[in-house]
Amino acid sequence: MTDSLKAASPLALSTTPSTQSPPASWSAVVAIGVGAFTLVTAECLPVGLLPQIAQNLAVSEGQAGLMVTAPGIVAAGAALLTISVGKRIQRQHALLVLLSLLVISNALVACANSLGVLLVARMLLGVAVGGFWTIGVSLGPRLRPDAIGRATSVIFSGVTVGTVVGVPAGTFLGGLLGWRLAFAAFAALVVLVVVSLVVLLPRIPPEKSLGFAQVPVVMRMNTVRAGLVAVVLIFIGQFAAYTYIAPFLTQISGIESGRLSALLLAYGVAGVFGNLFCGWFVERNVRRAVLATSIFLGGAMLALVICGASSGWAAAAVVAWGIGFGMLPIAIQSWIFKAAPDQLEVVAALFVAAGQLAMGLGALIGGVVVDHFGVQMAMGVGVAGTLGATLWIVASFPR
Repeated sequence: MTDSLKAASPLALSTTPSTQSPPASWSAVVAIGVGAFTLVTAECLPVGLLPQIAQNLAVSEGQAGLMVTAPGIVAAGAALLTISVGKRIQRQHALLVLLSLLVISNALVACANSLGVLLVARMLLGVAVGGFWTIGVSLGPRLRPDAIGRATSVIFSGVTVGTVVGVPAGTFLGGLLGWRLAFAAFAALVVLVVVSLVVLLPRIPPEKSLGFAQVPVVMRMNTVRAGLVAVVLIFIGQFAAYTYIAPFLTQISGIESGRLSALLLAYGVAGVFGNLFCGWFVERNVRRAVLATSIFLGGAMLALVICGASSGWAAAAVVAWGIGFGMLPIAIQSWIFKAAPDQLEVVAALFVAAGQLAMGLGALIGGVVVDHFGVQMAMGVGVAGTLGATLWIVASFPR
């Protein structure tokens, strides 16, 4: 996975540290990668637990889906705010504060007795996600200036693994411990990550930056704007459907909870293979890799709409979906960073803001559709978003 991410990440290839200092230990780089993993996993954790949470709190599954909407919308604002606020903060201190917010968020979720408390807790997660994505994932070159590609790949691998295992991990822990203890256990895990960062991270001063003033400059780039539109379409479609995959598989496909955990685990494993495949793919043609990703996602959702009543066909579609989802972070990251290689921090913030906002909106749209028209229609929204992105990419970026 490290090699594929190295090939896929323009950030790793084009970022030059502003200060030359002795390389930090590889354990410090790994610790940041694990921090990225915990944040992304926490964001996806509720997806496989929505039926349990909704039943326990006596709310609809669409309302429970706001657990995905709330952090996404907050993270979008936090990412942009970090460009200005974060430019004066020591980076090691910023990471410790952001991951501490994650601990508090998961502890509050575990104790929540109402939807309101649940959503406040998830908003704290949104602040952590937006800030960490803007600051943390770009620290590899500064910690290891002698091995920029490998350091960046290690950190991005935490993002990728968290993306593909978050749902199956949540489903497994929820089935084993219940949803409250699943969040409590995850909070305890993050405490260990925070302690490791305290021990391992060196002093990392902020880099010189014009802050938010750079955003309009980057937004005037046609390729960046068109790329962000594609990001929004894909993420809205993905999370309108993906947030409600567990209710769909139980209600429509007739897959009971035990088999559901195994199927979502297969989804995660397929995502790892999709990740590896996309690392090879983007090295050859980034545009085609993004197109293939949106087609994989939309095709799998369409197969569920058409054949979802059959548990066998539904399982096959979910595995195909996992491949597409595993491709998504590398394909999109590679494409959006390639658009403005000299403004990576600003592009990263815009990418995070657009992706997180679209993630939240997708879950919100999916929740409204589920409550009014049923879970099958949420898959239809997913098809429209992801395949709509395919048409947009073809129109905006001809050969």
